[in-house]
Amino acid sequence: MSILRGSLRGVLAPNVHRTSMPSPLSSALLCLLRSLSGTPLAERDGKVARKMSENGTCNRILTLESMNPCIQKVEYAVRGPIVIRAVELEKELQQGVKKPFTEVIKANIGDAHAMGQKPITFLRQVSAICLYPELMNDNKFPEDVKQKAARILQACGGHSIGAYSASQGIEVIRQDVAKYIERRDGGIQSDPNNIYLSTGASDSIVTMLKLLVSGQGKSRTGVLIPIPQYPLYSAALAELNAVQVNYYLDEENCWALDINELRRSLTEARKHCDPKVLCIINPGNPTGQVQSRKCIEDVIRFAAEENLFLMADEVYQDNVYAKGCTFHSFKKVLFEMGPKYSETVELASFHSTSKGYMGECGFRGGYMEVINMDPAVKQQLTKLVSVRLCPPVPGQALLDVIVNPPKPGEPSYKQFMAEKQAVLGNLAEKARLTEEILNQSPGIRCNPVQGAMYSFPRIHIPEKAIKLAQAEGQAPDMFFCMKLLEETGICVVPGSGFGQREGTHHFRMTILPPTDKLKSLLERLKDFHQKFTEEYS
Repeated sequence: MSILRGSLRGVLAPNVHRTSMPSPLSSALLCLLRSLSGTPLAERDGKVARKMSENGTCNRILTLESMNPCIQKVEYAVRGPIVIRAVELEKELQQGVKKPFTEVIKANIGDAHAMGQKPITFLRQVSAICLYPELMNDNKFPEDVKQKAARILQACGGHSIGAYSASQGIEVIRQDVAKYIERRDGGIQSDPNNIYLSTGASDSIVTMLKLLVSGQGKSRTGVLIPIPQYPLYSAALAELNAVQVNYYLDEENCWALDINELRRSLTEARKHCDPKVLCIINPGNPTGQVQSRKCIEDVIRFAAEENLFLMADEVYQDNVYAKGCTFHSFKKVLFEMGPKYSETVELASFHSTSKGYMGECGFRGGYMEVINMDPAVKQQLTKLVSVRLCPPVPGQALLDVIVNPPKPGEPSYKQFMAEKQAVLGNLAEKARLTEEILNQSPGIRCNPVQGAMYSFPRIHIPEKAIKLAQAEGQAPDMFFCMKLLEETGICVVPGSGFGQREGTHHFRMTILPPTDKLKSLLERLKDFHQKFTEEYS
């Protein structure tokens, strides 16, 4: 068997040297080689190899060489190789395979309900009636729930959320979103015609980038994104063949945004592309910082001076925990800075049903508000979203309940407020615990989790481990995270998937697990790091 493997490698080697992507023949041989290697995917790859051989793969139209090359550049660490391995480990545990742990804890993603957070009753009650209107006759549901559901259904085609909606979203829901923004921003006017409902925030972020990216060579659009960043941005820019322009957050100052660093990044980028867009994530993902009002004002002035389009990702606006920190929307600050800025700076801001106290990720609801957009471009935006027909209507309905919650005196108000405050209070306590426990380890440094749902601690990795990782073609923090997963069942995401300053190593973990499980996770992680450091020192 080993002779056969050696022969196959000999056949494959010339192909690897000739091109960075395997030919159809070498793809088949690679599958066959893996099938002889004893990996968990061996049996499947063996079947693939035989089928490719039988079917004459050379005649395939879609191959690695012929497919869109931009797609091959796309990476999304949050659901990358380490998560795939975590799923495999879960299956192995179910099959009775002995491991040093009894469960896999997926602390890799901000999926609140998957981590055990209970849904908010009012949100689910209204959604339930919208999905099954016969429940209107059930006296278990309060009257305000029934009234909200009836109003939403009245706005739907055929009074059913199974019908398509307008491409921009149901009008009455866009009106409610506009009123919510006005309440949030102290009465600053919001126009429902500037609101676009979307499939979560991600969909509208990508849609806006599609509008903004153009040019070739040095005229290609550059997009400034924070490092560390949420990998949606790097993935979307790779797919669109835009130029990613990194600006580094200041880890020594609680991941604050530094205007001097923005200016350095912009100056460098203008040598090789046309930077037109500045992306901000506030509160931060993966870094958990909350921007001060002064910082936001500085960013708006910078965007105005440098003629940059602002994209404000504000999906964690309800998740602020640290004393002295307050969420300020970019739109509110922009308008309070006066006409010099409010009438000129172009802004798109984003929100979602997936985060906050709601955590309703699966509904895929969200919205975008655009400010100072050229009317002709706005027509193009409306055309672009119409190609996808409409966002999921159940997600639109849920968004409406979030932006139009129970009012004081209504039957559901007290329970709604108690549940909301309990979720946010619990998250604040877990943010504090995460920082406290991780900082007890000499080789781990965790900044305060001021907001959002994650910590992004810096870890010391011994030189021996770094060299071993490099020998295996892995980033050192990927090497660490994979070892952590295999030995403890804890799944976190390596910092290299989000970007970090050269020579530093991090991981991102969510603070969402139940408090007892989070404490256990943090203690095990701390102990593992100590053991890892001793083993590779």
